[in-house]
Amino acid sequence: MPSYGWYGDDFTGATDTLATLARRGRRAFLFLRMPQAQQLAQVGDLDAVGIAGAARTMSPEEMRTELAPVGAFFRDLGIRILHYKCCSTFDSAPELGNIVVAAAILREYVTHETVAIVGGQPSLGRYCAFSNLFASFGAGGDVFRLDRHPTMSRHPATPMKEADLRHHLAALGMTDIGAIHWPLLIGDPEALVMEWQRLSQAAATVLLDALDGRHVDAIGRLLRTESQQQSLLVLGPSSVAQAFFEEREPVASPMPVSTDGPVLAFVGSLSPTTRAQMAAAQSYRRLAVDPASILSSADARERIVAKAVAMLARGEHVMLSTAPEIGDAPHVAAASLAEVSASLVDAILRRHPVRRLAVAGGDTSSRIVGRLGYWGLGYHSQISSGVAISLARSDDASRDGMLVMLKGGQMGHEQLFESFLENNAGR
Repeated sequence: MPSYGWYGDDFTGATDTLATLARRGRRAFLFLRMPQAQQLAQVGDLDAVGIAGAARTMSPEEMRTELAPVGAFFRDLGIRILHYKCCSTFDSAPELGNIVVAAAILREYVTHETVAIVGGQPSLGRYCAFSNLFASFGAGGDVFRLDRHPTMSRHPATPMKEADLRHHLAALGMTDIGAIHWPLLIGDPEALVMEWQRLSQAAATVLLDALDGRHVDAIGRLLRTESQQQSLLVLGPSSVAQAFFEEREPVASPMPVSTDGPVLAFVGSLSPTTRAQMAAAQSYRRLAVDPASILSSADARERIVAKAVAMLARGEHVMLSTAPEIGDAPHVAAASLAEVSASLVDAILRRHPVRRLAVAGGDTSSRIVGRLGYWGLGYHSQISSGVAISLARSDDASRDGMLVMLKGGQMGHEQLFESFLENNAGR
């Protein structure tokens, strides 16, 4: 039985954990809803099981409805680590995707009384030192304290005004937060265990720094030891999976796939990183999608669908975008826009199926993948740091075995969309 279960609070983050596990040499599969028995049977023996969700965009009440069945599923499966995979920048608000609410719900389904939080993901340029979170700007860019980060400090939904995760989590409602800082992670292993045990008796939650691979390895040894005694809830990015599983030979995609034909891409992210990637995507025909028009007019939606289908029929790669090339997008309801965007992609694929789909934007990815009727994603390949290509599984033969690239706004190198066009991308 799998020892590790993860819930991704958005789809792009969930696929990053899937890729991390595959690169660690573990058999993993990501379900897009609570799996049925026959679906579990189809994917075979696993070391890790994931469920992709959208808790990052939910109210506390919606999160309770979403997460309680997830916790019960993982408890009944007998997992040792229940990983709530949140964004590596921990952006969250009291009434929107509240990480603390998620912890309160899921801790009822593990036996360890202490919740662990891994504060950094060095492989993605996310560093936690003395409980303060730092993040790089773009791939390989300068590193900023989170409350001064050019993007995250100005996030449209969950701006990060506090870099100290202890204070950030306290503002979300978490109490009794202990911390283990990086000097202890590279010292005597027994001292680390003793400090964990001491904090576990005094605090409900323990936050662990992570600045480099040595710290991640030390956290992994601690998590493996603790989880042998009692099942444990861990909050954090994909570095949790990297820590818990020691590295083996990477696992390859189990299915041969076709990459023939044009690519459909949909961009719903306003980040500077994604805009640079769009500008570099010279092989695509661009279709600008006006958010206000598609929200209010069925005729406008039909025109976009017809244009995209005609381009794909000519063999052209098509990129639709609700994000203006410069400036801010007009103010519209984000959830409504994501839902209508998903209906556009679904309508296009019904008229002209493709074998490769790319989606930029965490919330947009969640809505689109949910609308397309996939029941799960397997790992195919890695295309960039923080961006994986997944193998979609569906009961619809025209969509089963599609290659799907889902990326968060700040993830991926500049030529990402161009790289996706290459056959066996990421191999």
